Amino acid sequence: MRVIVLGAGVVGITTAYYLARDGQQVTLVDRNQGAALEASYANGGQLSYSYVAPLADPGVWTKLAPWLLSPASPVRFRPQLDPQQWRWCLRFLAACTSARSAETTRHLLRLGHASRRLMRELLVQQPALDFGYANSGKLVVYRDTAALNGAHRQVDFQSRSGGDPECRQQVLDGAACVAIEPALDRIRREIVGGVHTPSEDSADCYRFSVGLLDRIRIASPALCCLFDTEIHRLRVRRSEIVGIETSRGLLEADAYVLATGADSARLTRPLGLSLPIYPLKGYSLTAPIADPGAAPTLSVTDFQRKMVYARIDGRLRVAGIADITGYDRAIDPRRMAALVAEARALFPGAVDYRQVEGWAGLRPATPSGRPILGRTAYDKLWLNVGHGALGFTLSLASGRAVADLIGGRPPWVSLDGFTLPGVAP
Repeated sequence: MRVIVLGAGVVGITTAYYLARDGQQVTLVDRNQGAALEASYANGGQLSYSYVAPLADPGVWTKLAPWLLSPASPVRFRPQLDPQQWRWCLRFLAACTSARSAETTRHLLRLGHASRRLMRELLVQQPALDFGYANSGKLVVYRDTAALNGAHRQVDFQSRSGGDPECRQQVLDGAACVAIEPALDRIRREIVGGVHTPSEDSADCYRFSVGLLDRIRIASPALCCLFDTEIHRLRVRRSEIVGIETSRGLLEADAYVLATGADSARLTRPLGLSLPIYPLKGYSLTAPIADPGAAPTLSVTDFQRKMVYARIDGRLRVAGIADITGYDRAIDPRRMAALVAEARALFPGAVDYRQVEGWAGLRPATPSGRPILGRTAYDKLWLNVGHGALGFTLSLASGRAVADLIGGRPPWVSLDGFTLPGVAP
């Protein structure tokens, strides 16, 4: 079977990997000069399989005013003359209930734990992938008691929900947080506690994506990569996708997988298929570690500041911020400066700030935080979109599940909660 995968980020590449492993003839199409050059390029580097609390939770309501009014807020909203933005925001607020948050958490845990198992399978295969992988463990630190109490409830809820026995989470007091991550000593008086998950990983998403693509090329010489190729629109006849109009002309196949991240809604809108996906612009910096003793060994999340820190080989990746400001991919110098200031305050002297590499990317977010996977109402068109900040984390399970469906098999992991309403997986 000929399958075209639209989008060569980590989600598209993992989908291509499992399709090629099934013997499908795969073509990857992307507008960039190479693989994983947009949202997958310099994300936070955390593989958070077990700490998947969605952004849409009841606590948002108490944070809404500071987010909207403070220019230094980790979440910034800039109104656009765009009905899609307003619809997304209203649906996001509607998802900020205890029941919806709990439901999303259960679904994301299932997909996250499946991805962890698949990652463990990949790690033992040859040729080895070199992508800065470390089973670093994750520590989420809290600066206020109410937030820590909420985290404690979330840990209790996740433990009752069952799932992966490898996942062990422990709620710690402030002193214990500093004991397991001494680099946090500077803010020991501000930390009221944290959640430690030893089973979490960190890695470089870009290197993972490029390495996995190389592995596909070795195993499947028929793989075709069409980079520098703009995707104009999906051509439809009645209820069937019959081709993709691109800057290289019409591309035809037996199946089409949409893995185009934040652009997915634009491509499906002319079909009357409204995907609730909107970009949340995130930022990161990467800098060489100057003092290994001052840099964190664990993957650290500062919950209040919405910042993540991951040590990847000899560099520190610092990521955060969610700008709900449209499709502009440009780096805002003020947001980048805020990122540098937060990193300096938390880990002074840890990295060489004269060699900072800045980046901004559009996370393709759904209001609930759940990706959209599986069939559409159009024959031959499949979805693997809307992963938000969890694209790297969920990519393997998502890719395998979609490949299973295209291959005529039940998905390896249940897609309950991830499919389009009214459409069977």
